[in-house]
Amino acid sequence: MKRPARPALSAEGELALAPYLTYLQDEQDLSAATRRNYASDVRHFAAWCEHSWADGQDELRPFSPTAMSTPTITAYRSYLQTVLGLRPATINRYLVSLKRYCGWAVDTGVIARDPARVVKLIPRTPQAPRQLTDQEEEALLAAVMQSGTLRDRTLLVLALHTGLRAEELCRLKREHVHLGRRSGHVAVYGKRNKYREVPLNSTARDALTLYLKMLPQATSYLFASRKRGRSGEVVGPIGERALIYIIAKYAAQARVRNLSPHDLRHRFGYRMAQTVPLHRLAQLMGHDSLDTTLRYVRGTQQDLQRAVETIAWA
Repeated sequence: MKRPARPALSAEGELALAPYLTYLQDEQDLSAATRRNYASDVRHFAAWCEHSWADGQDELRPFSPTAMSTPTITAYRSYLQTVLGLRPATINRYLVSLKRYCGWAVDTGVIARDPARVVKLIPRTPQAPRQLTDQEEEALLAAVMQSGTLRDRTLLVLALHTGLRAEELCRLKREHVHLGRRSGHVAVYGKRNKYREVPLNSTARDALTLYLKMLPQATSYLFASRKRGRSGEVVGPIGERALIYIIAKYAAQARVRNLSPHDLRHRFGYRMAQTVPLHRLAQLMGHDSLDTTLRYVRGTQQDLQRAVETIAWA
């Protein structure tokens, strides 16, 4: 069961959430997508509260942060798990959003105590990220090489051979690329504006060398948006939605299902984990914690299947 994109909320409930939404917009250094997710998660919780509080009552009881309690939040956790059937990772994201909201409400004096502080997340066994098989990667590259533009071919090659995040890939500029005869790197400002230099192998260097020769000198961003300003100038880089569309287009041609930009990053991380030490992989991926990098060391379902087959009787 899917949640509605924007559930209905009473006028009083909208008014109660408004200060927090303003806080997210004006006082938090967050990406637009992160702000939307936090706001959406809290809004869905507020709408669920109004619906559940009205059950068996003659009139609507508007959402108010002062009416929240720990049992309210644990009941919502159970609803997400048993009624909607969401995965632990998704449920935990919603709970983290509520914990942030309740923390803000305490800090600003809206409520006296934090009802979400003691609420536990759903425990789960970490799984290896979904990543392309060799056959899927070959099919994807064959599709983009056959029918894709030079820009699209370069995008996919760079994604597969650098492991850059979608936002990092989209915002690359010409001056971020440094190419030599036997080495090269791209300068990247990642999460929390953290700087790192990601080395380029020969495949990535060859693709970028050809692409830069064809890129107009006046173009600042490496992968410019096709949207134009009023005077015809390029207005900025391609967005993450455009990148998702590009990858989905060639994935459909290659018959690779449910492929996202992050899956290409996972492919890079998984392959690198087979050959480089964990601390070096963390540098390549831009991770602050080795715990995050450990996901790429975990075997995929295919790896585990091959492992148990080694002791099969036949």
